[in-house]
Amino acid sequence: MSEQNLQWDHPTPFISDIEVTAEHIDHYGHVNNCEYIRWLEVVAWAHSDALGLTLERYRELDRGMVVHRHEVDYLAPAYLGERLQIATWIERCDGKLTLERRFQLQRVTDGVTLMRAHTRFICVQLSTGKAKRMPAEYASGYGAVALESVF
Repeated sequence: MSEQNLQWDHPTPFISDIEVTAEHIDHYGHVNNCEYIRWLEVVAWAHSDALGLTLERYRELDRGMVVHRHEVDYLAPAYLGERLQIATWIERCDGKLTLERRFQLQRVTDGVTLMRAHTRFICVQLSTGKAKRMPAEYASGYGAVALESVF
């Protein structure tokens, strides 16, 4: 199976490639579950960057989207040397305080989905850590690619 033949849960995913290396492997001989969480962060930032919502822009606006809740379903293990692809989508953006992402991780060789995840983010003022309304730039940037339009 090739990358072009992978079956994603939703249309127009943002995709990052992963190659499983020794640093990802745990004492059971497969990818440690903490790596999956790290990959969620990596692909989410790459997607935000592609939308022009970079860490630098977050700092300029004194606003950040921080994780409120992760839900992760580990469906099958990944092993050393495997090529994987992780996809993300903005599921919904309320244009005010919250943003939700979906994720799917697949093995390239056979198209098996190894993990699905859902993350809810809350907008905070970086200087105080307190919840704060998201800037219009976030609402329009994330909202434009959301699977569900809320506002």
